[in-house]
Amino acid sequence: MKKTIISGIMAVTFAAMALAGCGQTTVTVNTPEQADESSSEAGEKGTIRVGSKDFTENEIVSEIYALALEDAGYTVDRVFDISSSVIHQSIVNDEVDLYPEYTGTGLLSILQEDLVTDPDEVYAIVKKEYEEQFSLTWLDYAKANDGQGIFVSKKASDEYGIKTISDLQANAENIRFASQGEFDEREDGIPGLEKVYGPFNWKSTKVYDNGLKYEVVENDEADASPAYTTEGQLSQTDKFVLLEDDKQVWPPYNLAPVVRDNILDAYPDIADILNKVSASIDTATITALNARVDVDKEEYEDVAASFYDSIK
Repeated sequence: MKKTIISGIMAVTFAAMALAGCGQTTVTVNTPEQADESSSEAGEKGTIRVGSKDFTENEIVSEIYALALEDAGYTVDRVFDISSSVIHQSIVNDEVDLYPEYTGTGLLSILQEDLVTDPDEVYAIVKKEYEEQFSLTWLDYAKANDGQGIFVSKKASDEYGIKTISDLQANAENIRFASQGEFDEREDGIPGLEKVYGPFNWKSTKVYDNGLKYEVVENDEADASPAYTTEGQLSQTDKFVLLEDDKQVWPPYNLAPVVRDNILDAYPDIADILNKVSASIDTATITALNARVDVDKEEYEDVAASFYDSIK
């Protein structure tokens, strides 16, 4: 995914948080008592700290959350571009109040549970365990599924009839695979696929930087590569074909807001506000929004604002 590493270290005190590199200091409301005391300083309903991970999709969704909360009378402190590896600890440490997370990430990376492929079952597990272990609530999950995948060039798809991962495995001897290295070793990468689909005997395989994968496939230097299933480039269906995981090896990565319990206790209407946003987002929608940023080079704030205007 598209990543921009956050610069600086977030320092959080009991009443205020300074964002390094942004020069902002805001009053943070975390309890009903604080809300009553600080309403005059932090807006009619108080301040909510909305976090985001450091890639396009999460920035867009976090900005939509922020706009919806502002529209409902909240003041929003945007704490964006947090490294994916530390954002969970950020919310646990009371540095942000909510952020968009993925059910598969919660299941495998945070909880380190066994692989589950049913979306509702994954959601039930993460919702229960996050509440018990971290005092965090998963709100409703969106239909958008930003999971692991593999794409091939439109040329290879047409030439060899490749539409599914089963098709890819059967034609692997004709395919030049652009790997990202770790995909060849991870349990949810080639090893996991081969347990279900059988061996992938590529014509050739070469490791490329993740940011180059679409370029090398478009330039006919490779035929296939791993991808995340809502990357904006995949909207270019005249160039790339995202393959169906027809044997359901990969878990779902449905998008949902994760919120600190004390925030929901103080402001219960936040659940309805954010659930309305989630209900409006499916895989095709978020892929198109990502494409406007990563392909058309629009600013994510503008893309989020235009989408929010269309659903409010």
